[in-house]
Amino acid sequence: MKTMLRNKFALSDRGARDMILAILAVVAANLALMLPVGLLYVFTGDYLAEVFASRKGLYLAGIAVCIALIAVTSIWQYNATYFATYVESGTRRVSLAEKLRRLPLSFFGKRDLADLTAAIMGDAEALEHAGSHQIPQFYGSMLSTMLICIPLFFMQWKMAIAAVWPIPIAVVIVLTSRKVQNLFTRRQTETKVRLNEGVQEFIEASRDLKSYNAEGGYLLELSGTIRLYEKRQVFSELGAAIFVVTSQMLLKFGIATVALTGSVLLIRGELGLMQFFCFLLVASRLYEPMSATLINLAAINALQINVDRMNAISDCEEQTGSANFAPEGYDITFDHAGFSYEDGKTVLRDVSFTARQGEVTALVGPSGGGKTTVSRLAARFWDADKGRVLVGGVDVTTVDPETLLSVFSIVFQDVTLFNNTVMENIRVGKKDATDEEVLAAAAMANCDAFVENLPQGYQTEIGENGSELSGGERQRISIARAFLKAAPIILLDEATASLDVENETLVQSALSRLIRNKTVMVIAHRMRTVAGADKVVVLSDGIAAEQGTPEELMEQGGIFARMAALQMQE
Repeated sequence: MKTMLRNKFALSDRGARDMILAILAVVAANLALMLPVGLLYVFTGDYLAEVFASRKGLYLAGIAVCIALIAVTSIWQYNATYFATYVESGTRRVSLAEKLRRLPLSFFGKRDLADLTAAIMGDAEALEHAGSHQIPQFYGSMLSTMLICIPLFFMQWKMAIAAVWPIPIAVVIVLTSRKVQNLFTRRQTETKVRLNEGVQEFIEASRDLKSYNAEGGYLLELSGTIRLYEKRQVFSELGAAIFVVTSQMLLKFGIATVALTGSVLLIRGELGLMQFFCFLLVASRLYEPMSATLINLAAINALQINVDRMNAISDCEEQTGSANFAPEGYDITFDHAGFSYEDGKTVLRDVSFTARQGEVTALVGPSGGGKTTVSRLAARFWDADKGRVLVGGVDVTTVDPETLLSVFSIVFQDVTLFNNTVMENIRVGKKDATDEEVLAAAAMANCDAFVENLPQGYQTEIGENGSELSGGERQRISIARAFLKAAPIILLDEATASLDVENETLVQSALSRLIRNKTVMVIAHRMRTVAGADKVVVLSDGIAAEQGTPEELMEQGGIFARMAALQMQE
């Protein structure tokens, strides 16, 4: 059963074990609630036999025992369902986040942030709610109902059939709704993701939308998505309600069949009055919990979509490798490397070159030529489809990604900053760095020039994603992180694109001091950035079409020379 629960509801081993305990707690609580029914049955028999007066003490003790057992089992059920579920929910979210951390960057190219957020937060929350309110209650109620119904067949099998027959039919009705519910739930989930994307995109692009007077049109389209989500939400609820209400109505016939069958058998003399009374008591208690159980079953049916979405993340293939990484230097070598995206688009066909330690290697070429892809392959954000990528003579696919990244400092074209101080944003490059080390790295990246104008200097909060800073200022913080990390390999992806000429000159000067005994690979379009490089690799049509010093490539009069000539004309 543990394996079944673990696979069906994406649980950990501990979560599946706790779920079984929760189911047992629900069974115990339901059976405890039947004790007053038994006590009432015995009391009625004694009252009719006129022996009640002599047994008052026993009934008072029975009432006390019933209350105590109901209280104890209720507390057990609460702890087993709610507390254990919240622990499992935390475990699930952490495991999903850890899984995402170990997945290759190509995975994120296929899934957008809104979808992943919905999986980690929304789907995990749905499973959390089901784990505390629905799954244990459903299985527990079904087991306790079976335990209650079995003795009825030994008491009077005809009456037992009259009492039990609606239950399996009602369960089958709700089970048959699974495909319909999954269809509606899938559509609802897809629309919800679209809605979240639209809202997030509107917030991020509101400035551009207003500047082009496009805000009204975008909101009109977003309103359409909201109405579609509302419509699909209604259909999703209605799709489940039709089957649940039908099955609940069927349960009502159980009391009628118990009364009619019992009356007939009573007249024939096949059933005693107390037996008839017992079945009426059990029927009155049996169907009400089953109504809630059918609702829980419908919710569990709809839960499958959430489980599948989380499993789609958990089942993805991870990047693995050895934590032992002992390179002979830090040269980066591409040996006939090729790479294609998931959509079949080939970016690199056959790339071979070496970026040597102690040199600056500039990657240039037309847009879409694979410059960024090359840098990502070096850091193993992706793995090459063919050929090899080596760092210090070691194939990067044999190295654990986190171990490999410990020797890289990377400055992306799109900078990500946090709603914290300038000091702490730079400290991301090295968590245990002292303030003096942070300030030294900031000075090398020319951050002093703008930080001195901030209200609290390096202790100034810079807003969400550095909203209080300009593009060039944000880029310099990112460069300071790379300086602070002081890794032997530095990747700069259009790192100076947002800097003016003066600041670019200062950063290039800092870079020249930084690269001693380090491998620097720069992605650049501007020839000013390339001019100070020791080596230039021109990527075009999926290959390293040209490579050499800037002067050598200018003399060749090839792609690089034409690019330089075009920029000089601008």
